[in-house]
Amino acid sequence: MQAVADLGYEKPTPIQEQAIPLVLAGRDLMAGAQTGTGKTAAFALPILQGFAPQASTSTSPARHPVRALVLTPTRELAVQVYESFRDYGKHLPLRSTVVYGGVDMNAQIAELRRGVEVLVATPGRLLDHVQNKTVMFNQVSVLVLDEADRMLDMGFMPDIKRIIALLPAKRQNLLFSATFPDEIRNLARALLHNPAEVQVAARNAAADSVTHVLHPVAREKKRELLAYLIQTRGLKQVLVFCGTRIGANRLAHQLRKDHIHADAIHGDKTQAERELALQDFKGGKTSVLVATDVASRGLDIEGLPQVINFDVPHSPEDYVHRIGRTGRAGLTGEAISLVAPEDMEALAAIEKLIKKRIERVLVAGFQPSPGTVATLMGGEARHPNRHEGGKNANPRHEGPRHEGPRHEGPRHEGPRHEGPRREAPRRGKPAADPIFSKPYEPGQAPTPAPAQSPKPAAQGKRKQPQVAALLGGLKRA
Repeated sequence: MQAVADLGYEKPTPIQEQAIPLVLAGRDLMAGAQTGTGKTAAFALPILQGFAPQASTSTSPARHPVRALVLTPTRELAVQVYESFRDYGKHLPLRSTVVYGGVDMNAQIAELRRGVEVLVATPGRLLDHVQNKTVMFNQVSVLVLDEADRMLDMGFMPDIKRIIALLPAKRQNLLFSATFPDEIRNLARALLHNPAEVQVAARNAAADSVTHVLHPVAREKKRELLAYLIQTRGLKQVLVFCGTRIGANRLAHQLRKDHIHADAIHGDKTQAERELALQDFKGGKTSVLVATDVASRGLDIEGLPQVINFDVPHSPEDYVHRIGRTGRAGLTGEAISLVAPEDMEALAAIEKLIKKRIERVLVAGFQPSPGTVATLMGGEARHPNRHEGGKNANPRHEGPRHEGPRHEGPRHEGPRHEGPRREAPRRGKPAADPIFSKPYEPGQAPTPAPAQSPKPAAQGKRKQPQVAALLGGLKRA
């Protein structure tokens, strides 16, 4: 309690209020809450309290076996969770550490050999330690899967299953996630035993403290519009999301050419480079941090005012995670999306998921072609379907035409519709074709046979010498 008071916590968040008693009771748990609502404390605090009676001041590694294993999808999130355990348990003789890829293993091995009760890890690096026999799981009593939906998206499920197979069968399982897609529920049914379920917000909902706005833009003008918004609005700290690592690097480079202090963070960078980029961004040295979805997990930037979707995510759940970087801890935030005509399908899926229509705002000089502005702005349905205009027009005119009142024809059909009027009888001709209506006459079919029989025979004779000549057989006649 002293550590919690030192950190300035006064009352629990809804997810903490509901989850902590269940974890203390030893129940398996499937808990979901919006990003930034205190999910980490919801499992870290009760785990530490449960281990407190077993805490030992001994320096022997045998007195500090791994009792809790926390798996996270990214290095940044792993570090954040580890720091939470370290800060919450600073008055307890419990040890914790974190292992992740991209750095030398030797320092991690030294920490593990000292003995730790709480181990936070990314799946890949943890399996490296398993292969090197530098970690033991025989006394693990609690397993936590944090951001389980992201681990599923990133393809970690085979690694997670391998790790789970190494753990004691009798243990407590805690599954925490910002979203609950159906695949995660299937995983929960296989992993958890009679779990309690906590959902403090609507499933896959976006935070109410975040305002949403989108700017329709031609794809080739996205970078110019981004620079324009940053410079004209004087944005000093903004997280920009790109769909690819190459795109993140290119965008950061282009922004620097526009005299904007920008850097990129993604999986191809070393851990040291990622930590430096994040440190510069938090310290105000860099005003724009361009990130991919994977690298953004675990980024805890206090008071981040804006998030910009340079590339609209293909998965609507990713949109919820992205905008969860802002509007945290009760503060307000703004989510800006640059939407090109090609992004309309993804935008529709996002609005369906968050159950909210995002406000459209045109920026003069950057809007797409007039033909697509109505689509992006949510205009009349007949304008977005310009290519279907001919299809829609024909049924309107064909209806009266087939219904037949000739006195109405001049009112709706001018000379330009004479072509379709003449095509209508042609559609009926095949049904009246005499070939189909004429009765079967059996006596006529064999008559041409005698006249045609010599021709196949003659053709056969011409082909035989050619084949024989190739085979070196018959003489030429």
